Amino acid sequence: MKKIFALAIAVMMLLSMAACTAKEATEEAVASTEAVAASTIDMSGVTLMQDGVLTVGMEIGYPPFEDFAEDGTTPIGYDVDFANALGEKLGLTINFVNTAWDGIFQGIGVNYDCVISAVTITDERMESMLFSDPYINNYQAVVVKADYAGTISSFLDLDGLAIAVQKETTSDILMSDYVSTGSMTCTISANEKVTTCFTQLENGEVDAVVVDSTVADGYLASNPDKFVKAFQDESEPEQFGVAMALENTALQSAINEAIAQLTAEGFFEENVAYWFGN
Repeated sequence: MKKIFALAIAVMMLLSMAACTAKEATEEAVASTEAVAASTIDMSGVTLMQDGVLTVGMEIGYPPFEDFAEDGTTPIGYDVDFANALGEKLGLTINFVNTAWDGIFQGIGVNYDCVISAVTITDERMESMLFSDPYINNYQAVVVKADYAGTISSFLDLDGLAIAVQKETTSDILMSDYVSTGSMTCTISANEKVTTCFTQLENGEVDAVVVDSTVADGYLASNPDKFVKAFQDESEPEQFGVAMALENTALQSAINEAIAQLTAEGFFEENVAYWFGN
């Protein structure tokens, strides 16, 4: 009889614990839903590919803006944090679509609602897509190995050198213009991934990498003994923005309001300090 009574008590305790666990899970789910629904930003008129979801095109492989965590599947980085914060402000969940940089803009409105992937706002790009207000400033920079013996005080000092850039980026466009106009002669290795550029530099296959200053800062923070920033061109600042379809003006307005709120809250300042070590 004692065994039966003890068994009954044990069953009751297990049921009680299960009920508490279910209750806690329900409360967490409700709290999460309420947090998502708490957006004060007007989303009326915003057209999305999936209700309640902001689908984001991103080239996950451009650290420290976007990369995979050690598990190989979880997106991390400056832009990832920004996109998630944007989702919270808009009351939307975020779905990342990993996309190769070459051709990423063709997927706007087809495969995703917008692109958040260290996209420089340019006059040419604004002819075919909308941009949000800028959320970070950027410059073009030259990175060399820490033991580089030369001096680089301008891009023209790259004359005669072998350099690496990521294909179809503003760095690629800049250096190709220098070569095509005869301003200098150099060997350009245009890679699909920026990580390949730094691998080539480390292996001695190229003399320098021309890249976004923000990316350079991230690499230098992670590899202070390997690389140095030899030059940063601050005469022509660039700004990164969220790229959207030309007709999606309602989404543009909502994202701009979210960016304004995040700026006022100090989000970008903290995110820059975390990812770029500034």
